[in-house]
Amino acid sequence: MKTRVRSADFLGVVVKYMVLFIAVFVVLFPLYISAINSLKSNSAINNLSPLQAPSHLDWHNYVTAWVGGDLGSAFFNTFFIIILAVLGNVILGTMVAFALTRFDFALKKYIMGAYLLVIFIPTMTVQVAIFGVIKDLGLFDTRFAMILLYLGTNVVQIYIYMQFIRRIPMSLDESAMLDGASYFRIYRSIIFPLLAPATATVAILQTIAIYNDLYSPYLYMPSSNLGVASTALLRFQGPYSDQWNLIMAASLIIAIPVVVIYLILQRYIFAGIVAGSVRE
Repeated sequence: MKTRVRSADFLGVVVKYMVLFIAVFVVLFPLYISAINSLKSNSAINNLSPLQAPSHLDWHNYVTAWVGGDLGSAFFNTFFIIILAVLGNVILGTMVAFALTRFDFALKKYIMGAYLLVIFIPTMTVQVAIFGVIKDLGLFDTRFAMILLYLGTNVVQIYIYMQFIRRIPMSLDESAMLDGASYFRIYRSIIFPLLAPATATVAILQTIAIYNDLYSPYLYMPSSNLGVASTALLRFQGPYSDQWNLIMAASLIIAIPVVVIYLILQRYIFAGIVAGSVRE
């Protein structure tokens, strides 16, 4: 019996590590392909297989990608939009969640239902209307067009905030009100500081979503000087051929900030989501 148990345990460990190995391979293999192709010359990229490493590593591709893609300007535009959009997104999201959690009013369920309904509406069906609004406001081809579009919070963010607020005792609000604090003071001094883990989670998720968005910046900021990290890759595409070695090099450079941010702050993502999903 003991031998069978040990064999079953050993088999389970083997299967577990095989699954982990396959998962790591699936994640790292595309990065390997991007890395070796980013170091190929123009002739090598056309003559060698994508899986074949070049005999000569052309590190100058990264310099060309940085300069040719104007990645310095792209990073500035990207993080300018991210900082202002995420800041407004967090403020609006916490305020909406505070109102929906702490107050009872007639339209409370309908407001929450409206946030849920938006999920089921394809973005493309309302794109013409959104484009008209942005143009009428005079924000087309400006950074503030993207800031306005990203400013609105979504139901996932509100849900995370609401779960955290429900865990904050109402006695804190009541004590503050007895001391003469207004609802805004309660939100600013009590609720918002206690939402730090949820805010970190929301900010990271929203930052990654904005950073990876290609369609919206391409549509609303067509000027070359307003390119962002995602649209900078389009500068290496031509009508007849694409510079794949430079596209790969630029892709790896653009991926670095997101990877660094995720590795440093990943614990906040999981901690915020798990803590917000548990109700006491």
